[in-house]
Amino acid sequence: MQGQLFISLLNPGIGLLFATAFFLMWLNRRERYVAYAAGAYLATAFAFLIQDVAPVLPMELQRLPANAGFLATGMLFAAAIIERYHLPVPWRAMSIVAAVSLAIFIWFLLGDPDITARIYAISAGAGAIALMVVHALWPIAKPHLIDRLLFGVAALSAANLIIRPLVIFAFVGGFDSYVGFQQSIYWTTVQFTQAMVSIVAAISLMVAVAIDMIAELRREADDDQLSGLLNRRGFEGAAGAALRRSLDDDRPVALLIADLDHFKQVNDRHGHAMGDAIITAFGAHVRALGPGDMVAGRIGGEEFALLLPGTGIETARRLAEVIRIGFPTSCAETIPPSLVPTTSIGLAAGMAGEGLSQLMRRADQALYDAKRAGRNRVRAFRPEPVLPPAAAAG
Repeated sequence: MQGQLFISLLNPGIGLLFATAFFLMWLNRRERYVAYAAGAYLATAFAFLIQDVAPVLPMELQRLPANAGFLATGMLFAAAIIERYHLPVPWRAMSIVAAVSLAIFIWFLLGDPDITARIYAISAGAGAIALMVVHALWPIAKPHLIDRLLFGVAALSAANLIIRPLVIFAFVGGFDSYVGFQQSIYWTTVQFTQAMVSIVAAISLMVAVAIDMIAELRREADDDQLSGLLNRRGFEGAAGAALRRSLDDDRPVALLIADLDHFKQVNDRHGHAMGDAIITAFGAHVRALGPGDMVAGRIGGEEFALLLPGTGIETARRLAEVIRIGFPTSCAETIPPSLVPTTSIGLAAGMAGEGLSQLMRRADQALYDAKRAGRNRVRAFRPEPVLPPAAAAG
């Protein structure tokens, strides 16, 4: 009897343990998917406690809240995984499936009592909800092991819920009453497989939370809050990798370096708050105009760099002109009309075998040419002509 009680408390204990863990995570990381995970494990603990430990009610009515809890577990866990990818959670579809499943369960509980049919109704409903996770995640990229693991957990859960009762009942038959049900092979299998799936799912989601926290810390370390672009460290890391990929694939690549003209004078005459507003506006301006694969960063006080994979020098020049011409307008709503900020831009095309620092030096040289020519203009790097030996000697 004590062994049976221990088994009965296994899943509620696991559920309460993980519900507490996810709740504590949510207190430090207010993400909805973490809260959904906490709710899912609380619901499964509630459901198993009623199913296995709570006193028996007339007409087995304690089965109704228990199985409603199992369906709520499936819905909340599906929501946790789907929300983690910022996809729309199919609450309406899940609610309809849960309502239909529960209605069938009630019919076979009160109208035409049939334990086997009740098991099929809840298992099929929970399995259908798990399949919604598979359907939601199927088309999206899964670049990391944790993404594939979460997808696998959803698929495993769906298979466990849908296939397990069909296979077991095919071999051992159904149940005419609840006498011996909780000592049956079916219920032992439910307890074991549910515990295993719960543990794997919880560990997978905890790893996902940890990965998301690390990624957020990395973004905070690599981002420039004022401009909304990367800081120098973040830019050099991302741009260096993008440059290597472009050159390895023999694709064109260009680098723009922009410097806000007379920026020190703006700070001295109008205050640093005005200078900050201009930097913020320039960052938003660049993000709005640049292509999706652009790597953009604020690499100095008023200096910005834009790496453009797959972009030739003439296309880069046109983008630079659009940025330069539209810059004053992009600031119009945040600065006085008398202040018209401008920018000088130098650009260079990537060359085989060179690194980011070499490319930046050539773009910097083009930027200095733009400033020497009077500022508020775009200049492309031009290598100095190589003179023949006779001319050099002369």
